[in-house]
Amino acid sequence: MSVRTELPETRVETPKRRRKLPPLLVHALAALGALAVVVLLTLVTDEFTNLRIATIGYYLIAVAGLTLLTGLTGQVSLGHGAFMFIGAYTVALLVRRVPAFPLWADLLLASAAGGLAGLLAGAAAARLRGPYLAGATLALAVGLPALTRKFPDFLGGSNGLSFTVHSRPAGVGVPELRWQTWIVWLSVLLALVLVVNIVRGRLGRDFRAVRDDEVAAALSGIPIGRTKILAFLVSAVCGGLAGGLQAFLLGTAAPGSFTPALSLSLLAAVVLGGLGSLWGALWGAVALVYFQAWSEDLADILHLNTDVANNLPLAVYGVILIVVVLAFPRGIQGGFHRLGVLLRRSAKQKENHEKH
Repeated sequence: MSVRTELPETRVETPKRRRKLPPLLVHALAALGALAVVVLLTLVTDEFTNLRIATIGYYLIAVAGLTLLTGLTGQVSLGHGAFMFIGAYTVALLVRRVPAFPLWADLLLASAAGGLAGLLAGAAAARLRGPYLAGATLALAVGLPALTRKFPDFLGGSNGLSFTVHSRPAGVGVPELRWQTWIVWLSVLLALVLVVNIVRGRLGRDFRAVRDDEVAAALSGIPIGRTKILAFLVSAVCGGLAGGLQAFLLGTAAPGSFTPALSLSLLAAVVLGGLGSLWGALWGAVALVYFQAWSEDLADILHLNTDVANNLPLAVYGVILIVVVLAFPRGIQGGFHRLGVLLRRSAKQKENHEKH
């Protein structure tokens, strides 16, 4: 007689996967936290520092757009200041001629105008690469500001266009400059949420594929020309918004603010911060603002003449750029990443040593 025994069933519980928040919501929450930090900084600093914080803001979105174009797609542009020029003059003309438009509509139209220019420039430059593309975009940066002298009645000539925007609601007990700083950063962070989602989505993968190998990207079904044009479009929209925010903050749009030196400085900021990194765009924007400020302070301390003082910020910025690139080829953000890797490796080695 055989006795059959049955073993009790054992259930293997699989760990429940945590539901991840949608990327758009994660980025929006991060932007909200960043805005809170900016508001806190403006509350504990003076108006002059508030102006610098706002300047970092519009430079950040300009450098981020150029990072997307150059760092992610591999298209070297020396004419990004031209898109800022278009955005600034769009806001100036709208405020002066259509004062009934709200500020958010002016900024949207400035972004759209920059995007339209980028679409045309991208379509014209889609078959260009390397120095030919850089030369074509540099011509755009040189030629557009010259239009102000061609149409002085419309664009204000060499003096540009001055205007006043009353963006602060009545009854809000906040200084005007502080309120403008909040508006600048709110606009920049909203734009950055969209840019980050593009970079981390399918289109961002297409950008990187085109940058790494155009032949392989084409064989995998990625339309090379259309992808390059889209990169120009997104980058120019960022540039147009940056120019519009600059004009809103300063209350003027003048050709002297959009020289080819601005385009070169933006490209240098991309390299300095970290090519292809949106965090690097932040460090590059901070460097643009504060290296120039420190250079001006140094010129005052040394009592340098006007010509030397005007060129000192470019010289200092160039020296720092060379030093950073030699020490950290991947820029400031690459240096932070390398430092983090070294710290984690050191902590792991220390933990293994304690176990043994």
